[in-house]
Amino acid sequence: MKTLLASLPLSRFEIDRDHASRVLPGLFDTLWADETTRVLPIWNGQALLASGAADADDWGTTPSTDTPATTAATTAAPTAALAFLPPARIPQAEERVYLGLNLSAETAEPVGTRLVAASLSDDDARALEPDESRWVNLRQGAQALGDRDAGAFTEALGILNWHRSHTHCPRCGAATVVETGGWVRRCPVQDIEIFPRTDPAVIVGIVDGDDRILLGSNALWENNRYSLLAGFVEPGESLEAATIREVFEESGVRILEPQYLGSQPWPFPASLMCGFLAQVDPATAGDALLPDGEEILDVRWFSRADLTDPATAPLLPGGASIARAIIEHWYGGPIPAPSW
Repeated sequence: MKTLLASLPLSRFEIDRDHASRVLPGLFDTLWADETTRVLPIWNGQALLASGAADADDWGTTPSTDTPATTAATTAAPTAALAFLPPARIPQAEERVYLGLNLSAETAEPVGTRLVAASLSDDDARALEPDESRWVNLRQGAQALGDRDAGAFTEALGILNWHRSHTHCPRCGAATVVETGGWVRRCPVQDIEIFPRTDPAVIVGIVDGDDRILLGSNALWENNRYSLLAGFVEPGESLEAATIREVFEESGVRILEPQYLGSQPWPFPASLMCGFLAQVDPATAGDALLPDGEEILDVRWFSRADLTDPATAPLLPGGASIARAIIEHWYGGPIPAPSW
């Protein structure tokens, strides 16, 4: 079933993850010996732009489209492409992960091309491309990428972030060994396999009886930066229960029957954002807003006019985020307001 948020920038993909090939003996030796393999270099969480595919100064700009906000990610033409290089250009890497098979007929690489992500050291990245403006950030520019590149970048960043935090066994502290195409780490002492982890989180658009939306400002943000309330799912908790709990903890608002809208991977560093829309419980509609004072310093109700009036408009989340998509779903289309 296609959900409302299925077309979000980081939810797109055109890669067959080819699980069966991960266990092949000598997989990376085989891939590096095959000149048709293509490697996506990653450095400090950034990917390399393809040469001549886009002006790096335009990275992060939103492709123009007249399509409603909920489908803009799939209809806007890509304005940038990532560099997928022959293995000979990447002689060594700190970590390698087999991403799978290219499924896109609209990329430079043919359908069926085997794709690998390679994490590079500072020296190797600078030797490959010393112009740091060619190394780009996923959060800022996902909308400029096509489906294959956005999915590959999201997949690569998520798994490589996991590798950085799981270099040692959680039971005994021994250094772990990478196996299965980069998708498993094994402890040689305990002889256990450690698999990648994703942290589920909920994010919710809360609407009151006057059809206003509730936005909060995080303690770590600058003034006038607002977004939806969100939080991590606790052990033994459903998504719906987490949504009700998080909203009350952060704002003092009681909500009813959160409606699931869809999800988006958010590899910063390892989340899966599950989006909801919910109405305020009428029995508590008049209660005062109570930000928790630690994580959330301010919560406010915003009307549609408030979000576009220069005197009241807050800085909203960027176009790659699930928060922006949910806000614009409630708003009814793209919001002509500044974002962060």
